Amino acid sequence: MSDRAAGAAKLKRLRHSRGLSLADVARALSRLAEDLRHPRLPAVPSVQRSVARWESGAPTLPDERYQFLLAHLYARSPAGQMSLGAGSDLAELLSALLDLGESESRVAALRTVLVRTATDTGGMLALLAPDVQAGLSAALADPRQADEETAAGLAAVVDDVNSQIGAVPMVRLQVLLAPVVDACRRLQAGSLPGPVAGRVRAVAVAACTLAGRLAFETRDDEASRALYAAATVQAAQLGDPWRRASVHMSHALVTLYSSPGLAEAQALVDQAVRAARTGGSPRVRARAHALQAEVAARAGLERQAQAALGLAWYDVEGGIDGDPSGSSFSAGHLRGFEGVCELYVGDPSLAHARFAAAAASLVAPREHVQRAIVTTDQALARIRMGEPRSAADLLHECVLAAVTTGGRVPAIRLRRARAELRPWRREDFVADLDDHLMDVLGS
Repeated sequence: MSDRAAGAAKLKRLRHSRGLSLADVARALSRLAEDLRHPRLPAVPSVQRSVARWESGAPTLPDERYQFLLAHLYARSPAGQMSLGAGSDLAELLSALLDLGESESRVAALRTVLVRTATDTGGMLALLAPDVQAGLSAALADPRQADEETAAGLAAVVDDVNSQIGAVPMVRLQVLLAPVVDACRRLQAGSLPGPVAGRVRAVAVAACTLAGRLAFETRDDEASRALYAAATVQAAQLGDPWRRASVHMSHALVTLYSSPGLAEAQALVDQAVRAARTGGSPRVRARAHALQAEVAARAGLERQAQAALGLAWYDVEGGIDGDPSGSSFSAGHLRGFEGVCELYVGDPSLAHARFAAAAASLVAPREHVQRAIVTTDQALARIRMGEPRSAADLLHECVLAAVTTGGRVPAIRLRRARAELRPWRREDFVADLDDHLMDVLGS
């Protein structure tokens, strides 16, 4: 069976699983268009013919309008509950669209639209596989009933929320993640089966670490510190030190931007490096050394910064396939750290080249926040190269990126770069940038 035929078969299976006729689907799509305030669809017989073509022996791909409506139709169970996780009807629909020739980026964007909706209606349960939801409810009532599937389901939600950073506003991601943190706390308060306890603890570490990051991004520094403290305590009870290193690194990054001076961030980075060196994750080890290099460069310590970068490249180039951490840290990310080091203790023109290479490689949706940070630093390098007008042009792009990602760090980096334009504050190009900042960021 060809991919297109498989896609058509999946669409037909979805329709039959809900007991819907071709006309039923046509009427449902027409009602959704009205409910969602979309342009009215053609008459029902015309829509019905379109539905039939998608399932025919020579199937056609639904256009973007119909894809959107189909996603809303199958994102809810017949009982009306949002369900977006693995094994859901929405997952089957998206798989069918891929088979019919739709791009992965378009399918991912379509799912992101539904994730945004889930924060208003379905919450965390919407991201759980349907067969996991009942098991989680039973485990929350009696933790002794928790099993590997329960832990895996919660871990999948954390991964799902993490993958949406840069595509979904941070505050909405908090809404999706908070129930996972609470579920882990409630499960651990009971008598978990031995084999499951470690898995739930690992989920708790990942969830609290990510929640700490999101709390920082939404400017709740007190909650952020408490969540990182909880993650640190939990990680200390797990076997592999790379988990502790990951917590320390995430905490160090937010501390770098929320605390004066470098001392607190340096202490956390040192802890991360010590843990990473004895852990089994080359990616985490490389990232820890890269962060160590950045902090050293910010302190003006060129030799230490270069030594740490060398160690980071050793791990990145030594082979990182099958890394247990699931980290996405790559050579592209490391080039960004190289740029920061050149910016503070090296040649701004080399820093600019590093940032340009890093930005070009950071193209995945999950990397949009990092790309915004790198591009802002690239503008800062242009300022230090004596090219303020060109830097201001690039910062206009960074303003849009900061708003799109909703990240606090890109906004902080943006303001710091603008502060370096003070010598040219009377120039029109700086006034235009200030107007843009005021219009979009209110500062």
